[in-house]
Amino acid sequence: DLGLGCGLPTQFAQIKPGNTVIDLGSGAGNDCFVARAATGVSGKVIGIDFTPAMIEKARANAEKLGFNNVEFRQGDIEQMPVTANVADVVVSNCVLNLVPNKDGVFKEIFRVLKPGGHFSISDVVLVGNLPEALRKDAEMYAGCVSGAIQKDVYLELIRVNGFENITIQKEKPIIIPDDILLNYLTPQEIATFKNGTTGIFSITVFAQKQEQTAGCCAPGCC
Repeated sequence: DLGLGCGLPTQFAQIKPGNTVIDLGSGAGNDCFVARAATGVSGKVIGIDFTPAMIEKARANAEKLGFNNVEFRQGDIEQMPVTANVADVVVSNCVLNLVPNKDGVFKEIFRVLKPGGHFSISDVVLVGNLPEALRKDAEMYAGCVSGAIQKDVYLELIRVNGFENITIQKEKPIIIPDDILLNYLTPQEIATFKNGTTGIFSITVFAQKQEQTAGCCAPGCC
């Protein structure tokens, strides 16, 4: 109802035919099926979701569509049920902001990506400090806001985990209607909130795992 969808990371994911793609928080499989259209029959798509009911639903959808190269695995994206260096591309749509240990997720993304692989993730981030009542309310949590962290902290987590070529592919503010804000803030506080530097944004971020380089064998260099 609040229009808090993050975006469609597969639109920016630069998926190529034959790629292996992992979708974090795959739900009923929608983004996996979009990724499968890009990777084709020669590629593979793996969806990971924490909820067994969603895995069951996604598998049923894949069976209806006849996609035998789209697979769904139940598990925690902080400890992915995937071996290292298998994915060309990782995507995720408005999931990481709900995970407490975001640093752990980025470490796992780095682990499962092949050297030279990349991710494109849509998520919700904050700029400035939200009023506490707005952050803590359960309605906002359902809308993926209260689990969000500061944008600069989010990007720094990506950098310190070894990723390169970090790029914001898309960014847009999330506008909360006044009738919702009035549940938490006075009219004066709403005016201050709107005129200040504080904001809620959906972003799509790209980053790459460094390619392996050949060992040095020139005389005298080692």
